[in-house]
Amino acid sequence: MPRSTYYYYVKQKKKPDKYKTIKEEITAIYHENQGRYGYRRITLELHNRGYRINHKTVQRLMKRLHFKCMVRIKKYRSYKGEKGKIAPNVIQRNFKTDAPNKKWATDITEFALFGTKLYLSPILDMYNGEIISYNISERPVIGQVMDMLDKAFAKIPDDTNLIFHSDQGWQYQHKHYQLLLKKKGIQQSMSRKGNCLDNSVMENFFGLLKSELLYLREFSSMDEFRIELEKYIDYYNNKRIKSKLKGLSPVQYRIQSSLVA
Repeated sequence: MPRSTYYYYVKQKKKPDKYKTIKEEITAIYHENQGRYGYRRITLELHNRGYRINHKTVQRLMKRLHFKCMVRIKKYRSYKGEKGKIAPNVIQRNFKTDAPNKKWATDITEFALFGTKLYLSPILDMYNGEIISYNISERPVIGQVMDMLDKAFAKIPDDTNLIFHSDQGWQYQHKHYQLLLKKKGIQQSMSRKGNCLDNSVMENFFGLLKSELLYLREFSSMDEFRIELEKYIDYYNNKRIKSKLKGLSPVQYRIQSSLVA
């Protein structure tokens, strides 16, 4: 190695690291979110904290720090189904809306751990992806869905003509479920049979939840998983930022939108 080159690198090592503070922030954000953030979302959070930095620089610094997003990406597949008989598919895959509490979606997902099962039944607002209410149960019974509805209905007035979308699960075909929606002035919408893309907003949320919680770490018991599941939903609503929500969490976006309006 030429003498000049050697002393150049010696001199460079002695220089203070101009990215020291940024790397500390990246490290904090990465660990606060348990490895769920990649460089794009970390860049957004840095912007939220007042740091003006390019996403390519963040990507480069994360490589130096050996940080990478631990989330596993899931793809969704479907097959052609039949049109529902209980309620029409009012949503027709138009998941966009200009205000909260105009379009909701629901579904139930199963977690199998330690030889037992747990079922999550949430309601998602298509406006900002916020989980409006949910119920966690050891069995997928109609009471689980009724409890979820009671908690959600307490947050909105009657007769708003809100559209509530689901698949063709037996719970959503139950007469008591349909009666509650009718009394509240809610329009029921159902996916075609066997077509998960008709309710892809819920499929996406479940895929995200399982990637960022179930597949990301190990649990010592079902009780611990249940506690962490509730923590994740709170984290998702209040802290987890989204690019399409201008770098805000669902709750932050809803609050900011109401202030602007």
